[in-house]
Amino acid sequence: MTKKYALLFPGQGSQRVGMLGEMAEKHSLITETFREASDILGFDLWTLASAGPEEKIRQTEFTQPLMLASGVASGRLWLEVVAEKPAIVAGHSVGEIAALVVAGALSFEDSVRLVKERSRLMTSAVPSGTGGMAAVLGMEDADVVALCAEVTESLKGSADADIVVEAVNFNAPGQVVISGHLEGIQAVTALGPERGARKVMPVPVSVPNHSSLMRVAGETLAKTIDRVSWSTPDIPVMQNQNAKVAQNADDLVATLKLHVQSPVLWVQSVQSMISEYNVSRFIEMGPGKVLAGLGKRIDRSVETLPVFDTDSLASGLDSLSLSCAQA
Repeated sequence: MTKKYALLFPGQGSQRVGMLGEMAEKHSLITETFREASDILGFDLWTLASAGPEEKIRQTEFTQPLMLASGVASGRLWLEVVAEKPAIVAGHSVGEIAALVVAGALSFEDSVRLVKERSRLMTSAVPSGTGGMAAVLGMEDADVVALCAEVTESLKGSADADIVVEAVNFNAPGQVVISGHLEGIQAVTALGPERGARKVMPVPVSVPNHSSLMRVAGETLAKTIDRVSWSTPDIPVMQNQNAKVAQNADDLVATLKLHVQSPVLWVQSVQSMISEYNVSRFIEMGPGKVLAGLGKRIDRSVETLPVFDTDSLASGLDSLSLSCAQA
């Protein structure tokens, strides 16, 4: 069986000032895509990507449109210059929306409006400065889940409302991201080393993504999702919430409605793409190398390539051409 490749689209945490700048100098499709988004958002997204400030691009209402536009722009460029379509696509958190656009499930215009509302609802889900996320390194998944449950139980009644901290992003062996109230995250951070964690690091996001604190936001966002025109994707999309590929647009939308308040099953998603779609190469679209790094930790037998500038684009294309020649 011929080996296949997958395109991956990162989420919040991969953003940086100057993202895709070098690539945009040679490929106008990058800035054209950002311009499309800017017209809908009502502010200049490319200037924000290029000049920041850093503090602003870390704010969810700006980070999510930035990651959507960067993923779609990179994906559009890739599909414009490569002959062979990917066997499957996947995106981490908000990166799944970019993956859905590139796969043909919805228009870019609709996706920008959807992400604009998504980021607004998620930002307003908890009071500013009370929620966040952190990465727990070096612990087994089950141990992180148990520690979060222990901390949540121990903090009951310590505030006006129950403190919540949950394991939400299962990113790689030994890397689980927790999400919730800052008080709960601080407690896990303090206890983590005693329970076997090598390190607990804050994630540069401003809201408790994928935790139960997003439930009301998710229920409200579902109404916006229903107003979008959806199609069965031209390319299969591995979804975060269940690590499965929907067989039709209705199933895809039903799963997406649970997205913001559900964990990201990234390890299972990558493993399923390898075993079910015969993927041997993962190519990450957009800024950073986060997903490429996670892929190496999940399965060292597969190749992982980030594409974020013209040199890495050329390397990705060369690698794909070599793979096709050998197949």
